Amino acid sequence: MPARELQEQLNTLREQLEQNPPLSQEERDHLQELMQKIDAQIKLETATQNTSLADGVNLAVERFEVEHPALAGTLRNIVQTLGNIGI
Repeated sequence: MPARELQEQLNTLREQLEQNPPLSQEERDHLQELMQKIDAQIKLETATQNTSLADGVNLAVERFEVEHPALAGTLRNIVQTLGNIGI
């Protein structure tokens, strides 16, 4: 089930953040906000498209890919899973 896969990827992202990578408070806040939106979407399990969520995660990938490639990789997986479940 794609929603379960998305939840696992979200958990991976949380674990990576718990390792305290060198992020500014603004970057941490941004990722926390995205994770809350993703969590809410998982809970809704709606089939309606929410492109703003995917767009937000894509922007985060671009923001973190140079300095935090592990975070960016996990975010890319989240984008892919969102696409697979039609979000």
